[in-house]
Amino acid sequence: MKPDSSPPLSTAAKPGRYLTFKLGLESYGLPVLGVREIIRLCPITPVPHMPAYIKGVINLRGKVIPILDLRAKFQLSTEGYGERACIIVVQAGTPPAAVTLMGAIVDAVEEVVQLGEADLEPTPDFGGSPDTGYILGMATIHGGVKTLLDLNRVFLEEGLLTLVSTQAPNSNPQTI
Repeated sequence: MKPDSSPPLSTAAKPGRYLTFKLGLESYGLPVLGVREIIRLCPITPVPHMPAYIKGVINLRGKVIPILDLRAKFQLSTEGYGERACIIVVQAGTPPAAVTLMGAIVDAVEEVVQLGEADLEPTPDFGGSPDTGYILGMATIHGGVKTLLDLNRVFLEEGLLTLVSTQAPNSNPQTI
């Protein structure tokens, strides 16, 4: 057998610091440079006609910011929040263009980790139709695997949102 001479797969995740958090039993990470702050879960004002994963808005020191439930966005169980639930406030967008503050409800914040090249793996090929564009890559930390998320794809793009057309009663759902 010849050794595999194909180049190693590259990952979109870059070495650096990541904030890790829990959604249900799974662990995820966001680049720490996009995280502005972590706040306690507070009352959220609902906004009508929003997708189910958008819980509403909060007033954060005079600025109104939208709040997403990442469990709902990722189609995980949305049962009640535990006592460690909190809101991660992120800055989505790329300066000098419009930069938006948004919040995400998560079950618990874990830690900030420094990831090197050896800790990062490319997004696995799940075959077929799953959209994994919101995943930067995977990280092996403390013997476990954490999914690293692309902040802008999760918060600014609607790729995971399924819309049902209201024009025809038997129409198929469309994914944007």
